[in-house]
Amino acid sequence: MGEDEPTAADADSESGSPADAESGSEASGVDYAARAADTLGFSRWWQIAAAAGMMAAVSPYQYVWSSIEQPLAANLDIALPALGAVFSFYVVFQSLSQFPAGKWRDSRGPGALTFLAAILAGGGYIGLAYATSLWQLYLLYSLGAVGVGIVYTVAVNTAVKWFPDRTGLTTGVGTMAFAAGSALVVPYVRVNATPAAYSDVLRNIGIGILVVTLVGSFLLRDPPTDWLDRGDGDEGDDGDDGLAASIRGRNYSTREMLSTWQFWLLFAMFVAMASADLLVIANVVRFAENFGLAALIATLSATLLPISAGVSRLVLGEAIDRFSRKRVMAGSFLLAGLFRIGLVGAGEAGNGAVFVAFVLGAMFFSSPLYVFFPSLLADYYGAANSSGNYAVLYTAKVGGGIFSGTVAGYLVATTGWNATFVLGGGLAVAAGLAVFLLRPPSGSGLETSESATAD
Repeated sequence: MGEDEPTAADADSESGSPADAESGSEASGVDYAARAADTLGFSRWWQIAAAAGMMAAVSPYQYVWSSIEQPLAANLDIALPALGAVFSFYVVFQSLSQFPAGKWRDSRGPGALTFLAAILAGGGYIGLAYATSLWQLYLLYSLGAVGVGIVYTVAVNTAVKWFPDRTGLTTGVGTMAFAAGSALVVPYVRVNATPAAYSDVLRNIGIGILVVTLVGSFLLRDPPTDWLDRGDGDEGDDGDDGLAASIRGRNYSTREMLSTWQFWLLFAMFVAMASADLLVIANVVRFAENFGLAALIATLSATLLPISAGVSRLVLGEAIDRFSRKRVMAGSFLLAGLFRIGLVGAGEAGNGAVFVAFVLGAMFFSSPLYVFFPSLLADYYGAANSSGNYAVLYTAKVGGGIFSGTVAGYLVATTGWNATFVLGGGLAVAAGLAVFLLRPPSGSGLETSESATAD
């Protein structure tokens, strides 16, 4: 039901590019906006606004870490490599919490689940203000990560449930908020990121997370299971031409999906791209300082990074609704890798302006991975089980978290920053090249569409 993801295949089977939201709605004979308004009593965009607000609130866990780790290390007298494991724990728990959270949400709704997320995510940051040892940092950041994972899967699937006609764009809005929301927090953190002031900063951020997420838990709701059933006034099967091929085709169970080679290639690509993406997010401040660049360059990089990541999810999320998914993905991943390799050259040259520009380019082309993969997964394996299926694929982010935290710490200590970032760029390039190996699994209903678009 309501987890249908419209895809680039929507019109590929006829014209080679998807129809926009309005034409897709007309073609299917279903006025999704009107049905949602009848169900909710107000515009469905308010559900996206609530989900986006929650995503922005919890984003500091991922995007502010590089700015708070140094004052934490200084105040608690902890070596920075040991703190790298904190970020790895975050990624592990944020990723693994999504499968059970998604299953709960699909059967019982988002209310109680997001209330729990508010307590965990808000309480985690508040607790950091009073932590006195490394094990407490591990525990608090991991508990907060579970809250972030709950918010993430609830927000992404809110777009999927209420916008079967525009999933690429609305998923992009939510994930944009997750990336760009922390841009409002980074300058505040950087100005006050001293051993004396950081406790107040952490506590204030935690209170903000708690309040915004609690409000969201009261606003979000799911559509009834029959809200897309045809009414008496709807047309017959002819309207199906405007629906995503994955909606018309076969729906794979998770077990069936795991038996296809396409899933495992997607999984490996996700690990590679998440590693490249998180490597920059978790280490951009220390990487800039490694080259002796001015503190302003590190601050600008950390502040503008989430903005670039957020805008890209909206822009390229719209692009994959309108153009060939695979071509957009391949180009994006290849450019993400080249910009990461270019970062090393900019740093060696001591050119701060180019360094900041390359950080923005690197993030612009890697961050949409969180829009690309759920869309392509629904193309290949259908919409009925898309929530559970994507939650399984999302566990690949664990590999990225381990690489960007623990493994990167080891590599920096043994080979240096430059080799580590070049490796990250190489992983992104490899993922971009791997896109060209992908083909729809047999029986997905997309074989004809994909061959028609010469992907």
